[in-house]
Amino acid sequence: MIPVRRAGRLAAIAALSWIAACSVLPERRAVDVYRLPSALTPPPASTNGRGTLRVTMPNTTYRLENPRIAVIAEANRISSYAGARWADIPPVMMRDRLTEALRANGRFQNVTTSDSNVQAELELDTDLRAFHSEYRGGEPYAVIALQAHLVAPASRRIVASRAFEVSERSDGTGVPFVVDAFGRAADAVARQVADWAAAQERPAEPAVPLR
Repeated sequence: MIPVRRAGRLAAIAALSWIAACSVLPERRAVDVYRLPSALTPPPASTNGRGTLRVTMPNTTYRLENPRIAVIAEANRISSYAGARWADIPPVMMRDRLTEALRANGRFQNVTTSDSNVQAELELDTDLRAFHSEYRGGEPYAVIALQAHLVAPASRRIVASRAFEVSERSDGTGVPFVVDAFGRAADAVARQVADWAAAQERPAEPAVPLR
């Protein structure tokens, strides 16, 4: 049996050792989570638009399937801002921003997303090719690029295609300034896509075979 006095000393030594071990562990850095800002106008209360458009989830590379805020500070070297991340992954944020812009455009009677199984006359399929901050002449720019396809769901025929790219200069090098630039770039791309999609002709309905 260990004497009481010795047991007390051992307990004190163990406690001091535990405190010392804790003091040398690296502190976990707090992470700031950012939403994608938006200045889009609300959709109209009612619309006489044509048909229903479904916005699908953008296709992208594995690099953009995480919430890190990507930055290219040097040529061909992709990293991310420390201590900051998006509230969601870029494909989800862009799908939602495209949906908001198309609803605000008012040229379609209904605009749904890939989460809905409502029948649609057209689908907007996109490939998200860039969603990063890029330094140009020492200043960061928010760069968003995507390829858009309007597809007739019944036949899977591509009705129209177009590439879009927007670069917005940040007002500063801090992450909040860069996030604001991303918001402006996302709004600009979404408005351009919405105007383009609304200008396309609705695909003709397939002929009903005679019996």
